[in-house]
Amino acid sequence: MFRLILPAAALTLVVAPIAADARPHHHAAARPVTGPVEPLIAAAEPLAVQAGMDVLKRGGTAADAAVTLQTVLGLIEPQSSSLSGGAFMLYYDAKTGQVTDYGGRETAPKGATPDMFLGPDGKPLPFASAVVSGRATGVPGAMFMLDRAQKDHGKLAWATLFATAEGLADKGFAITPRLGNYLQNVDFAEKHTPDFIAYLGDGQGGFRKAGDIIRNPDYGRSLRAFATQRGDALRKGYLAEAIVKKTHDAPLPGTMTVADIAAYKVSVRTSQPYASTTAYATKPLCVPYHVYIVCTNNVPSGGVALLQGLRIAEKLPFAEWGAHDPRSWQALIETERLMYADRDQYEGDTSQFMAIEGPYLDTGYAAARAATIQIGQVNPAPKAGTLPMTAGPDRTPEPGGTTHYVIRDTWGNVVSMTTTVESFFGTGRMVGGFFLNNQLTDFSFSPVMPDGQPAANAVAPGKHPRSSMSPVIVFARDGKTVVAAVGSPGGSAILGYNLKVLIGLLDWRLPMQQAIDLPNVIARGDSIRIEQDRMEPAVWNALTAMGYKLTPIQGEESGLNGFILPGDGTVNGGSDPRREGVFVRGSQ
Repeated sequence: MFRLILPAAALTLVVAPIAADARPHHHAAARPVTGPVEPLIAAAEPLAVQAGMDVLKRGGTAADAAVTLQTVLGLIEPQSSSLSGGAFMLYYDAKTGQVTDYGGRETAPKGATPDMFLGPDGKPLPFASAVVSGRATGVPGAMFMLDRAQKDHGKLAWATLFATAEGLADKGFAITPRLGNYLQNVDFAEKHTPDFIAYLGDGQGGFRKAGDIIRNPDYGRSLRAFATQRGDALRKGYLAEAIVKKTHDAPLPGTMTVADIAAYKVSVRTSQPYASTTAYATKPLCVPYHVYIVCTNNVPSGGVALLQGLRIAEKLPFAEWGAHDPRSWQALIETERLMYADRDQYEGDTSQFMAIEGPYLDTGYAAARAATIQIGQVNPAPKAGTLPMTAGPDRTPEPGGTTHYVIRDTWGNVVSMTTTVESFFGTGRMVGGFFLNNQLTDFSFSPVMPDGQPAANAVAPGKHPRSSMSPVIVFARDGKTVVAAVGSPGGSAILGYNLKVLIGLLDWRLPMQQAIDLPNVIARGDSIRIEQDRMEPAVWNALTAMGYKLTPIQGEESGLNGFILPGDGTVNGGSDPRREGVFVRGSQ
């Protein structure tokens, strides 16, 4: 399977195994939901969580609460969320037993061209120039997606779901410490745009601070338009016209039209959550992992790469080694490197990639990839494997202006949703009280890679840019019982964050908060970044003794949120301490 090479330096760590009482037997006594259950929410901001829980307690579903969470987050964490952003939602309907993949990823307008991010010299534009340009904004999809999901699964009147966000916008809200840190201590291109300065500047050449109160009446007006017109507020109202006008402003004006926005279509794929090896393109992606079924959103989400990572990880004895063994962390490093190598080369919103999802997720292919890992010594950075598709490697930058939340309502319906404005504060351009997304910079800036191969993620009219967002719902192998829901923001690092937490939950059997708290490891090519302050020193030392060149990092931009249902009638959930989120139960 894999080569085991254990030099003496790698065998110096002896740590007691995780205590038995910290290793719940997930779903050991699990049963499908048959009656009311306690509602649960984990999200990035306490105010948003409370607003969502209020919706659940007055009889709303997970779909209803998701609308409220999105509108509150779009106001109080504008660095990560927006009414003009994109999203992926995975929805489990406890009554029908079906899981639905809702795709609200932005699209390139009809006038987009493959060379739109090339400069006059034919070379890719600097990211700092592209990100604030009119060309960066894609046709927004998040609110259209929520409109559709709430029509399918909501119980409350749509217009009642906006009250909390309207009140905060009109009366004011306090800048959170995380938002304040971006304003005071971080520099980025969007911070220098006129709209950003007008909204978040202090009027004296600086920026507002944590604790300052902000009112945003334009945001309240936009919410009232959505409340009365649903998605039509964006399809054909003043907001659509304002977005188009703003994207046509210099520098580098875009080509979006109101017709582009009106033509947007939400992707909806529904099936029972049984692991399948056929017709991947028509369903949510679900694959077996040990005694579980792990489901996520299909392309253009990053779910296919995450599931390939799990298929590789399943060939390695993570459970046997445990969370304290350096071999586990080396195996995680090498699994991620293989996952990213294939993803960077092949994945894109193309019919060619959709046609190879079967080979991409094939267990034999995963076993062959896992067999290249040499445990106990440094491995060279891997190349992409051989799959039936021609494409060149693409390392498009993906900043982490994103957020994730999970919801369970009293009926047992579950939402796992990742939503984004793309980079921090999108393009820095505002309309209607919210920032415009810069999602099109997730495309490859060059349609052809340096080796002459076409980029799978090249720009094309109507195409979705490749994403790393990958909301997850885990089921027992019967496909009828929810075991966990989890996900993270973080740009391309989302895949590494999600893979880490799933191994922590399903292999090491950690409670959700402990799995979230594990050190983040992002291994992509020759770059291996690890949160050294969270890593056991003996593990770090063992990895460097093997020959790995590790880059120590702190303050990683993960924002993992999730809950797990061990099957004994208890619940445990968690929220990433690296952000400001909370996990709340309905009984609290």
